[in-house]
Formats: sequence, structure tokens, C-alpha cells
Amino acid sequence: MKLVIVESPAKARTISRLLGRNYQVKASMGHLVDLPKSRLGIDLENNFQPRYITIRGKGKILQELKEAGKKADYVYLATDPDREGEAISWHLSETLGLQKDKPCRVVFHEITKDAVKKAFSRPRLLDPHRFEAQQARRILDRIVGYSISPLLWKKVRKGLSAGRVQSVALKLICSREREIQAFEPQEYWTLEAALRELKDHQNFSAKFYGKAGEKLDLSSEEDVQTILAGLEEAEYRVKSVQVSERKRHPSPPFTTSTLQQEASRKLGFTTKKTMTVAQQLYEGIEMGKKGESSGLITYMRTDATKVSPQAQEEARQFIAEKHGKSYIPEKPRHFATQKRAQEAHEAIRPTAVSREPNLLKPYLTRDQYRVYKLIWDRFLASQMASALLEQVRVEITAADYLFKASGSTIKFPGFMALYIEGEDEEQENEHELPPLQEGERLELRFLSPAQHFTQPPPRYTEASLVKTMERQGIGRPSTYSPTIETILGRGYVLKEKKALKPTELGFIVSDQLEDYFPEIIDVDFTARLEDQLDKVEVGELSWLHVLREFYEPFQARLKNAEETMQKIAIEDEETGEVCPRCGKNLVKKHGRYGPFYACPGFPDCRYTMQPRAETGVACPQCTGEEGSIVERRSKKGRIFFGCSRYPECKFVLWDRPVETGCPQCGYLMVEKNRKGAGTVIRCADKGCGYQEKKSPVKASSKRKS
Repeated sequence: MKLVIVESPAKARTISRLLGRNYQVKASMGHLVDLPKSRLGIDLENNFQPRYITIRGKGKILQELKEAGKKADYVYLATDPDREGEAISWHLSETLGLQKDKPCRVVFHEITKDAVKKAFSRPRLLDPHRFEAQQARRILDRIVGYSISPLLWKKVRKGLSAGRVQSVALKLICSREREIQAFEPQEYWTLEAALRELKDHQNFSAKFYGKAGEKLDLSSEEDVQTILAGLEEAEYRVKSVQVSERKRHPSPPFTTSTLQQEASRKLGFTTKKTMTVAQQLYEGIEMGKKGESSGLITYMRTDATKVSPQAQEEARQFIAEKHGKSYIPEKPRHFATQKRAQEAHEAIRPTAVSREPNLLKPYLTRDQYRVYKLIWDRFLASQMASALLEQVRVEITAADYLFKASGSTIKFPGFMALYIEGEDEEQENEHELPPLQEGERLELRFLSPAQHFTQPPPRYTEASLVKTMERQGIGRPSTYSPTIETILGRGYVLKEKKALKPTELGFIVSDQLEDYFPEIIDVDFTARLEDQLDKVEVGELSWLHVLREFYEPFQARLKNAEETMQKIAIEDEETGEVCPRCGKNLVKKHGRYGPFYACPGFPDCRYTMQPRAETGVACPQCTGEEGSIVERRSKKGRIFFGCSRYPECKFVLWDRPVETGCPQCGYLMVEKNRKGAGTVIRCADKGCGYQEKKSPVKASSKRKS
């Protein structure tokens, strides 16, 4: 009997079915050992040696693994194929007393029968460099967090935290907010001519450009009136027509960050929700009556766009059969990978293109289906032929002035027949223009002047923040989602609709860190540190060198901050909630277990309550208003859900609402727990009757960045 250890029960079940009876597959439930929570756990005087302890509650699991290891003929460690997975395997090896010179590490990027059996046929030795890179990151994060956080508790407020990556992300959000606050809008005008060609009477529009080929900016109504006066009785004629062809190439298959961005744009998912669903698809879904299970996508924590030749060939054959040979490029597509990407990984793709989303729909929850379809469509499109567009640019004269119009038509859709990438900001669409000839006279229908004001840069959304973090080299695929969750959970940032807005507390913490620890929140410094960790991973740099180079100046900064940082008093924030005992407005407090509401009349009045948790779901009865559904408690303590605009709106629910609307009628959907039947998602409109079963929550490894 051979023992295989993975992180999660879901992954264990899938691999067990693939390997057969000669293998016993067990789950470690993530890390079994870690640095202690109660103290630093690092010997700073002895080469930063970590003092690992068994994680509380993991003793029983550890003992079971030890006993299973003693009975097994051989032990394989098949944790995830990244630094974190390598560290889990390394600690398991030490805990179980495995010999480091025996190949026991099994690595695969997809949980399919062929990939898993191939990986088990050639196990490798544990990689000390990958482990040292993870350990160095863990120690760096621990030093920063356990040194600065107590300082913030003492100088600002209890319960705060700082982190090597989270603090840089917070600075980005605060800096953008200050740009918005300092922004001064500038007035500008546009002038559009609604025109009609005389032959077929087709309508189109053209935008004012300038005079005699020179661009004119319209900055006031007076400028527009001058132009309008000059256009009275003007004749509109086509000056020139330029026709050109342009190829549009498909986007590469997903990396972690691009999947999070696109799921945010197209599905409205948070980064956390996207990764949770992707993890389920990777670890395996049961399909068919025989309980067959297979991973549907490759490993979802990756920054590489590389695709295996076998997957490319499978995609090309599928495209030829479904769309025709004209939709296949001459050669398989290869995409440039960013500098810091881990080339050993592949992009996120379906493990089998033949598993079309519609064929798997009966076995997937709605969220699983939508994420899988996104990944499947994007991958297949990435291997399709480019689209061919015909672009037309027209110049139109009127008196001494010049108007311009542009349009495009799709001559060959290529990959666009299947998938088009979303945009962070709304783009102006080009419409098809009627056939026009040089010198052709046009009929003016009307002129439309419009006043505008320049807009400040938009606030970050989760998607755009992840995009910026990746572009600037802050963090890694496994850290994007936990970072955002942390800054939201600490109260540094609020989410307004999709936008991330810093709170007063967020500004204060970010400013203090910038004053006393400028390197910690410097984007370039953080990116250079990530590069150094990458060099540790491939054996080009010593992990102790990275720590020593960081710690000496950091220690000096810390000592200065402890001596000179002034204590900051933050006034309690009024909540708008009224104390039911004395009538005063409750204020927001922060305690050991997070924020809570309390009466400012303490100690005479000791009333407290939990904040009304936002569900992120708009109220269906507040048409045109800003009402959202929040969690509330009845007088007897029972949780229910109601509109945030109560008492103006008295909409209530007993069941928790979900973010997605009913696919049948579009109304609100809710989670309903039923004895013996598990949880179902059903339409809140009883007249509709739509419902679907929710997949059971799968235990997965709790990974630490």
C-alpha cells in the first residue's frame, strides 16, 4: 500500500478514484506546522531560524498521517505545484521522518488520469530552493506584521495590522483617492452632426474636428456658438474616404489575475469568490452515474500564459471540427509571458476541450458553470484565428470646418465568434458607415452641441487593483485575493458598489507607514523584493542574504518609529443607528473580534450590537434608489434581511439573498436550507418557482501567503 498526501479532502477523493486501490490518499487540510500566533517565532540572533509548531487542532490529523506513513510501503507528497505546496510537502517530510534523498514529491498541474499517472511515474526530490523561497517570504511577512502591528495598536487603535503586500495595496488605493480629491474638472464641449447620405437615405453621425485640418478644442459655449454661426447655410461634402484592414488578435488564456479581472467584469464576482469556484473546478467534480471525478481546469494559481503542445493540438482539432479550418491560425499561438512568471506552470485552461460547458451543465452549480465557461471560451479563443476588421475613416467639410466619422465592419470574425474580452471602462463603439464617395454631398439633419466636464481617475475596483498589483510586481497569484480581503476586513477600505474607497482609518495607517516605513509601502522596493525571492527559488540567491539585507535598515526604522511616532486619537464614527435604551446615536467601535456598534453613553448605557452586514445585493423594490439588502436581527435574535433604507422601504426576507438573479425571471434569488435536501438556491418570487441545488461546501487547504 502506498500513501499519498494532498491538501484537501476534495482533491483526495478525486485522486483516490484516479489511482485505484493500491493507493491510500489522505488530506493534510493545508499546513500542519506554522509559526506560533502568540509570538514572533523567529530567532533573529540565530540566522532568522523559524520555530515552527503544530497548528492548533491539527494534532489529530498529524498523528493519523504518521500512523498511515508507518504502515505504507512508500509515501508520496502530492501537494499543489507552487511554493506554498512545496513548503507543505517539506514540513510533511520532516514530520513523517521521510528521507530527503528519496524522490517522493509528485507534481501535476491538472487532476486528470493521464496527468496524475504520469506524475506518479516520475516523482522528484523535494526542492530546497522552492522551500527556502516560501520560508523567506513567510519570515519577511512575519517580521513586518509582528513588528509594525503592535506599534499601530499603541499609536492608533487596537486590532490594526500592517503587511508587506497589504500596505502597498492600501497605499495605491489611498493615492488614487487623493488624486480624485485634488482633481479639478475642466469644461469642454463636443459638436456632433447628424447626417444623411442622399442615395439610400442612410443616417450616420460625424464629430467636429477643427478648421482647415487643424484641431480645435471647444472649451466653452461661446466657442460652440462661434462654430454654429459659421455653419449656417453650410454645405456638407465628403472630403476623403480611407478604407483599411486591421487584424485583431485574441487575448492569451487566463492567468490568476486576468481570471479574477474578467470574472469581476463579466460575472460581478469578488476575487475571493472567483478563486473559491476555480479551486472546486481544479480539485474535481463528480460526473455521471458511476461517480466519476476529474479536475476540469488546470492549476488556478499561475502567472504564466504557456500552454502545452498537446492542449494546443486538441484545441486546433476541436476548432476545425466545430468552426472550420479557416478559424485555425497557421501555427499554434504562443503568448509572451511577463518577466516574473513561473514558467514551469501553464495558463489556466480546461483539462479537456471536449468537455464543452453545456455538456457539463447538469453536474455544475450555476457559479461553477459560469466560471468554467469563461475559462473554456477564453482558452479556445486564444488558439483561434485573428479577426479581420475593415475600418473606414471619413473626413467631411462644412464651410471652413472639418468633421470626422469612423466605422468598422467585421469581414471575418475569427476568435470573436466565440469570445471578446471585457473592458474595465466603457469603450465607444464604432458603427458601420454607409458607402460614401469623395465629393459626395450630404444632408444635414441637425447639429448636437453637448457640454462635458473632465472626470477624475476612477477608484480602483478589485479587478483593476489586481491588474495594477500584477503589472507593478506586487505580490503573487496566491496573494491577490487574501490581500484585498484583509484591507476590507480591517476597515481600511470600504466597497461602494464595486469601487474601493479608503476610510479615514485607512488614510491614517497609510500615512503613518509612509512617514516611518517608506520602503515597506514603496512599490519599486516591494517589486525588487519579489524578484529576489524568485532568485532564491531558482538557487541564484541565498534566502539568508535577502533577510539580512532587509532586516538591518528595517530595524533602524522600527526603533525610530517607536520613539518618535505620535499617538493619534480617532473620533468614533457615528453609525446612524439609534440606541434602543437611551436614544443616542450608536458609534462604531473596534474590538478583538472586529467592528461593533456601541452606545456612546458608556458606562451609564452598555448597549452594543453587531453591524448590519452588507450582502452586496440591491433591493428589488427600490427602483431608482440606492437601497441594498443588509443583514438584521429580530428582537428574539433571529437573523433576517431587509432594505438599508428602512423605514422608507420595508422589504424583508428570512432567507439570505445571493448576488445572481433568477435565470428564469430575473428576480432576486435566495439560499434556502432544507432538512435532508441540503441548500438550494431558489427564486424569491414564489410565483416563478425556479430553484437549483447548491453544491456542498468543500473543505480546502487554508493557504498562507
